[in-house]
Amino acid sequence: MPAHPFRARRVNSRLTGNPRPSGRSRPRNGRLPVRFAAWLNRNRRLAAALLLCAAAALAVQQLTPAPLTTVAALAAARDLPAGTALAASDLAPVRVPPGVVAEGFLQDTATVAGKQLAAPLRKGQLLTDAQLLGPGLLTGTPPGSAAVPLRMADASSIQLVAPGQLVNVVLTSANGFDQQGPSEVLASAVPVLWTSNKGGQSGQWLGTTETDGLIVVAANPEQAARLAGASTRGRLFFVLVGPA
Repeated sequence: MPAHPFRARRVNSRLTGNPRPSGRSRPRNGRLPVRFAAWLNRNRRLAAALLLCAAAALAVQQLTPAPLTTVAALAAARDLPAGTALAASDLAPVRVPPGVVAEGFLQDTATVAGKQLAAPLRKGQLLTDAQLLGPGLLTGTPPGSAAVPLRMADASSIQLVAPGQLVNVVLTSANGFDQQGPSEVLASAVPVLWTSNKGGQSGQWLGTTETDGLIVVAANPEQAARLAGASTRGRLFFVLVGPA
């Protein structure tokens, strides 16, 4: 005779060790909503603050503009005086927005190693070719301008002049008996580009080791023609002048 189905289920439950289902039992995870509701009831202010923080974070993320495209540039790693022969440790690579950099800015440390500063740089200031000894010093000058080196008769006088200063270049001639002749202004209000006094190092630009008393000025073609070789005709001096 077949076993009674109810008895079979009781036997199977005893063999397997599974408890009999009861109509009054309920799943354990049914307690989670109750506990969560109780926590919210006790911490309503904390929950509100968390929701406000999340909303603020989402708003900031939506309002923050996308990062701009940047370009590589070189900046002074420390305050650098005029005349510094640049080394890799003097410069720091930076990334800046394209609109920040000027034409002629420099990007590669290897291309400027050993070049000499014509003017001081502040820490963080971007480096351009106009701040180095060389053709870049003529940036912004009228077309046809030339950089003319001049040797002053009084070498110590160049301590009074710095790059950017305007000067009149005066020639004082002498005859064979060392008698002074009339003075002649060869160039008026020409800007000084470089002086050997401001940290100038031999061979950086002029290709000579004899830099005592030398200055370099920017001159237009007519002035350059008068200044070229002027030191062979007499003694050269400069007079400090202000902007016109």
